[in-house]
Amino acid sequence: MQRYKAYLFDFDYTLADSSRGIVMCFRHVLDLHRHSGITDNEIKRTIGKTLEESFSILTGITNPTTLAAYKKEYVAKADTCMTDNTRLFPETADVLRTLKERGTSIGIISTKFRYRILDLMNRHFPAGFLDIVVGGEDVKAPKPSPEGLLYAVDKLGCRAEDTLYIGDSTVDALTAEAAGIDFFGVTHGATTAEELSLYPHIATAPDLTPLIITD
Repeated sequence: MQRYKAYLFDFDYTLADSSRGIVMCFRHVLDLHRHSGITDNEIKRTIGKTLEESFSILTGITNPTTLAAYKKEYVAKADTCMTDNTRLFPETADVLRTLKERGTSIGIISTKFRYRILDLMNRHFPAGFLDIVVGGEDVKAPKPSPEGLLYAVDKLGCRAEDTLYIGDSTVDALTAEAAGIDFFGVTHGATTAEELSLYPHIATAPDLTPLIITD
């Protein structure tokens, strides 16, 4: 695969599987407010969107005040259980370490809170291992706005053409397209290769290992 100077990753369903914790937190809020008939798969299909968007999709609620309250309840629950119910995918650590050893910059751009991402990553990597982490609290507009991705490119001193964004969802694909950055789709999550292939991409794969395979 072409060598890039910076590899920027989505988090959920790209580097890590936090679906168990996410489902637990959504179930907590949905049950609290007596929303029924919502499947785990429907919850998983919203991963990558903002919490407000996800709750609106799942419940049909559009009132901003109600959605903000649901988000607050979700975050409080997540503070107690999310990290312990999140696991890196089997190849993630090796891929990130290999890219780092090759002298490339690596970072994470996600709608997830930065502190929650670091809570998990710091359990597996030394402090400062990641060159940049942009969480949902760091941007004014969430993905598919390219704000976070372009901010990271600027901070790293890279050019868009020397950067690859890796993600699992159509939201990630749209984000890369909006930023003018190459996109690599991984099918760890609920989005299929066929769905990702509808958007500009250099490749799709079932895991991250092609990123470190040299021609």
